[in-house]
Amino acid sequence: MARATAPARPPGRPRSSVDATVFAATLRTVDELGYTHATVDRIAAAAGVAKTTLYRRWPSKGALIAACLLDAFGPVPVEGASRQEILSSAVRWGAAKVAEPGVGAAFAGVFTDAINDPALREILSTQFQDPYRVALQEALGEPEQRVLFFIDVIVGTLLHRMGMTGAPMAESDVDALVEMVLRML
Repeated sequence: MARATAPARPPGRPRSSVDATVFAATLRTVDELGYTHATVDRIAAAAGVAKTTLYRRWPSKGALIAACLLDAFGPVPVEGASRQEILSSAVRWGAAKVAEPGVGAAFAGVFTDAINDPALREILSTQFQDPYRVALQEALGEPEQRVLFFIDVIVGTLLHRMGMTGAPMAESDVDALVEMVLRML
């Protein structure tokens, strides 16, 4: 009689479980301590993993934060029957994501680091911005440069407010941002 065997699993912890734990610890640490003080050591301790576990997956704090943000944002919801509805839902979705605990601070911090780090800029551009740009470009039927301009205006405004006040944009101001962007369209 043949014995059923379980499929072989690679040694170590399942990656998705570790990633989810690390990402949650990253956002929690950034939310509690701020981006600058959320060091890889502190994130590893909060996640209950060794610092080497983080560095095996991500070569730098910036790469870790970028991966964490990509996970937190997920795919852009391209919802609506018209271009105005699609753009409005994308702006509101982005504002809601930036308002989540730790996300706005992580986003602003990693952007600041990217100014002097070409490798991090490349990660943010290709892994983070490009999927959103392509989805919006296809949904809106706009050229690449125009969609990049929309992204700059929206994200720049949301992060500027977070940086100036320490708080996400109020809903009434998100409404005004939507109106402004729709007029540009």
